[in-house]
Amino acid sequence: MKMPTTRQAALLAALVAGFALCFALASEYWGGLVPCALCLWERWPYRVAIALGAAGVLLPRKWLVALLLPTMLVAAGLAFVHVGVEQGLWPSPLPECASPLVTGGSIAERLARMPALPAKPCDEPTYLIPFLPVSMAAMNFLFALAFATALAIWLWRGGKDRA
Repeated sequence: MKMPTTRQAALLAALVAGFALCFALASEYWGGLVPCALCLWERWPYRVAIALGAAGVLLPRKWLVALLLPTMLVAAGLAFVHVGVEQGLWPSPLPECASPLVTGGSIAERLARMPALPAKPCDEPTYLIPFLPVSMAAMNFLFALAFATALAIWLWRGGKDRA
């Protein structure tokens, strides 16, 4: 099997990262799922991967594609932390994940300080498929690991600096 060129690998990586981000947004907008603060953080490595992939298409250099590997490992790390929070193994590192404590003042003042849209707690897993007990964070962890593995294989097998 012929290895993809650097430009092809960068394009494929940008498309895969774009798919993951679009999937998350579609499940939010059309599926009615509410993302928590950790979910929103987990989207950033995919945005970076899209930018690196686009840069690799325009300027096909192996090091640009190689930068995708640590980016996807960060994505897997963020998802791993989120799965741990969901499972109650550790508390969330983000203060936004806790329910807001609104105290003091009159009822009107308390209501004015509350967020317009309630945030979803980070320790409450979101399941996309009802009969499959794998949360969206766990799916993201597996996806990011598979993505990183594919990148590592391409780099290991000698992805070349060629268009």
